[in-house]
Amino acid sequence: MLPLSIKSRSQLLVVLIALSFHCPLSAQERPNAAPVKLVLAHYMPWFEAKPISPKWGWHWTMGRFDPEKKIDQRSELASHYYPLIGPYDSGDLDVIEYQLLTMKLAGIDGVIVDWYGLTNFRDYAILHRNTTRLLESAERLKMKFAICYEDQTIPALVEAKRIQNENRTSHAASEIQWLSKYWFQSPSYVRVDGKPLLLSFGQTGLSDAEWSDCLAQAKTPVTYISQHHRRAAAVGAFDWPVPSDALNALKRFQKESKNWKHAIPVAFPRFVDFYAEAKIGKSYGRIEDNQGKSFRTMLKQSLQSNASVVQLATWNDWGEGTQIEPSVEFGYRDLETVQVLRRQTIDPQFANQPEDLRLPLRVLQGRRMANADIDRLDRVVQAIVDDKLSQARDSLSEIQE
Repeated sequence: MLPLSIKSRSQLLVVLIALSFHCPLSAQERPNAAPVKLVLAHYMPWFEAKPISPKWGWHWTMGRFDPEKKIDQRSELASHYYPLIGPYDSGDLDVIEYQLLTMKLAGIDGVIVDWYGLTNFRDYAILHRNTTRLLESAERLKMKFAICYEDQTIPALVEAKRIQNENRTSHAASEIQWLSKYWFQSPSYVRVDGKPLLLSFGQTGLSDAEWSDCLAQAKTPVTYISQHHRRAAAVGAFDWPVPSDALNALKRFQKESKNWKHAIPVAFPRFVDFYAEAKIGKSYGRIEDNQGKSFRTMLKQSLQSNASVVQLATWNDWGEGTQIEPSVEFGYRDLETVQVLRRQTIDPQFANQPEDLRLPLRVLQGRRMANADIDRLDRVVQAIVDDKLSQARDSLSEIQE
């Protein structure tokens, strides 16, 4: 059999998703009623940009590119795509506000944040600071949030002699205990089966046995979800793009998830990483954008499933090209898709329209003006939070006059 072309593989991916998607019944499902369903975007808090930060971080440069250089009036970035607002700093509160408000108007309920723990090592402390700002903003803007723990940090800390190998699980347990004491207490934190939702990313950190030991040590009741495959201590798993084997990975997840209490399906627009261009390694593979068809199909099937949480992967991984955050290349296309499908599948009362997605950018532009009317912009933001969009539009028009 001749190998499929890239176009044919993309078309087959759409067909396969449409024919074989499955998720198990959710414990949140109510008899004779639609399930409670959250749409959450996977969020990366790792971008550093001048002048908010003293330097440009790796995730914009990958060690080879210089955003100070301009190409056709755009900064040189380690990405095939360009943010609509330009390269930004993840600790910029105005940017965080813009991102969360744009999600809200798209029909996204909140974020699942990549979290690298509490240790001051590499850029972990910056990521923790940015995540704290993000979660505080989510509370203010009435958005939901949950943590995806990057347990690959554990072997990295052992190798750097920051923790002893025999303390791998106790270190992770202490970080989960910290989450329990602080972020899990937030009314905005996502709960499934009445317990905080905790995800873990990857298979190269703690082993299955270590995760069981970690959660036992932490003594924190959580609804634990692992990536791709259900670990022994997990109630299920979440799916994620596998560009090197997208079709088989999707089928495998669908088959395995039939026996789980919970599964978190994924919808993603594409996978076009920049690693080969940055000469830091081979590309992981490629999943074509397919003019938005794959994302629409995956998202529709995910929203029609019985899963209580649907994950969009990702909001802003610019280095892997999976972002749905507004870009120069795609504009608001993917967020407009979220609007339409949310209204069609889970929330007929959802009334937000494509033009509403542009409001947060106008707020951000207003805040960046030298003579910004902060009080009035704050009132615009509150109007968006309260779903008073006509009031928000009128106030913005007055600011610009």
